Amino acid sequence: QMQQSEAELAPLRQKHTTQQHNTQQMQQSEAELAAAIDNDDSLSRARPEEVLELNKHTSEVFMCAWNPIFTQLLATGSGDASARIWEMRGQNAQRGAGPSKLLQHGANLSDRKNKDVTTLEWSSNGELLATGSYDGVARVWTRKGDLVHTLHRHLGPIFSLKWNKRGNYLLSGSYDKTTIVWDVSGEQGVVKQQFGHHVAPALDVDWKDDNTFASCSTDKTVLVCRVGSSAPLHRFAGHTDEVNAVKWDPSGTLLASCSDDYTAKVWDMSSNSQPLHDFKSHKQEIYTVKWSPTGPGSRNPTKPPMLATASFDGSVRLWNIQNGSCITVLSRHRDSVYSVSFSPSGEYLASGSLAGQLYIWQVQEGKHVKSFKGKGDIFEVAWNVEETRVAACFSSNVVNVIDFKV
Repeated sequence: QMQQSEAELAPLRQKHTTQQHNTQQMQQSEAELAAAIDNDDSLSRARPEEVLELNKHTSEVFMCAWNPIFTQLLATGSGDASARIWEMRGQNAQRGAGPSKLLQHGANLSDRKNKDVTTLEWSSNGELLATGSYDGVARVWTRKGDLVHTLHRHLGPIFSLKWNKRGNYLLSGSYDKTTIVWDVSGEQGVVKQQFGHHVAPALDVDWKDDNTFASCSTDKTVLVCRVGSSAPLHRFAGHTDEVNAVKWDPSGTLLASCSDDYTAKVWDMSSNSQPLHDFKSHKQEIYTVKWSPTGPGSRNPTKPPMLATASFDGSVRLWNIQNGSCITVLSRHRDSVYSVSFSPSGEYLASGSLAGQLYIWQVQEGKHVKSFKGKGDIFEVAWNVEETRVAACFSSNVVNVIDFKV
């Protein structure tokens, strides 16, 4: 189904009074627009020699993450009960990848049921990889692929897993409604604190600083909690449907959330009840929000801060955080946009849809500069540190790494 902005469709609607004629006109215009987009995409399409396909997984690939320090390493997590660590051989696709390390999440085939690797993240020093799986177990591995910690406490699938910056705590959010801060600084990983404030599954978690974090839930709330505090510091209850994601801005002062209620909200720690911004322009569920790595507290402090929202309505919207206005609508996808990722400089944004369409956009101009169409749905897109590659992982069991040169 083509997604078009209301503004584009309004004149069509007015022109034709009969519903039937209107429908035919719509279908025709959608087909024409689709053809125009396809033609336009062909000009920006990644050439075969710019694409490296990683195809060792035997089920859908849910997650991919580049190592922040050992920047040739890419970790992927799959429904085949494994994660893999891939090493890129050179600076581009043509150089290929070396043998991957298999991080098996079950001893044998029967043991691999319900061990889909649903989330993973590298520690900030690049030495450790945390994986969370459907069996409720969090695991910590070295970058060489050795298992360091097996963390048992959750009673249901882990949906989100995050390292604090210091690297001593790992935070997990689970279907069992709880969030856990694990202390992984010692020989044994132990539960530092378990938080049971949500009344439905905890869908996402994100650290504000080394001791404070946010969580969101199917229960429609966003909580801010701190290690050592038994009660939440804040409870934000503005959403009217499940909250899919929470993310702190680079300065750790603003918290963004997005929901099935079609809205994204930005919360300020100083005011408890009302959001600072309430973004209501999307026409369907918003699955993910990402802050640009710009503004106070980021690596690009002189560039303006910005928030991206990606929706099942097929659009990605970029928001000005100073005044709450929508800067740009990136409307090219024809299906739900499931993942977005800003490049390290904040100059580019990658987006991936459930139709296997990847776009790379130049943020300031709001124009796409690269496109790639793969098989199956794209679950996640990720930039490498050097801003020369985008990884996209697919429901068709593969990961495609696309070269990006300005």
